Amino acid sequence: MNPADLAAIVLLNLAGAATPGPDIVLLTRLATRSRKHAIAATLGIYVGAFFWITLTVLGAAALLNAFPWLLELIQVAGGAWIMFMGFTTARQGWRDRENPPVDMDEAEERLGTTRDSFFKGLTTNLSNPKIVLFLAALVAPLLPPSPSIGTAAIVIFALWFTAFLMFIGFSLVVSTERVRRTLFSAGPYIDLAAGGFFIVAGTFLIVRGIVGLGS
Repeated sequence: MNPADLAAIVLLNLAGAATPGPDIVLLTRLATRSRKHAIAATLGIYVGAFFWITLTVLGAAALLNAFPWLLELIQVAGGAWIMFMGFTTARQGWRDRENPPVDMDEAEERLGTTRDSFFKGLTTNLSNPKIVLFLAALVAPLLPPSPSIGTAAIVIFALWFTAFLMFIGFSLVVSTERVRRTLFSAGPYIDLAAGGFFIVAGTFLIVRGIVGLGS
């Protein structure tokens, strides 16, 4: 695989990863309260992303084309999870609006453990097969028809590592103390907005999956 094609694949993947979606919204919500929770969620997201990227590079797109109902089932199940997370996030935002945290330490404490944030990042990413659809449509055509193990490994690592660095950078910038102090009072409203986004995104995935299963 020539370097130009690899660079094009990486840039396309970064553009797709930067598109606002559940992952970005989750990180924004966490990073405005706690850097360590945002980093934990980023690690979870990119464990999930590694799974999707590997499947895509190794031929998951062909499998989904052969058995399209698999994608629809993932969308229905994933949409249900994202909707549930939306309701719990919005509920937390409403509670914080009624009883706001007294300081940033308490706001961070209300996020739960970093393990919780890792799990949320992992499940949020695995619940949304957008990455497979994106890679299959824009990246897969640039891959060799039958990539060797070495080529596949290079592509998987390049896609995963560059996007991971971008998300880590985003988490570090948003979680600076200056940004967190600026947005501290807006925390409950960020949760309400994030919860609403998750509910809409989850509903969209469920409806799309059900329509696909019924067609």
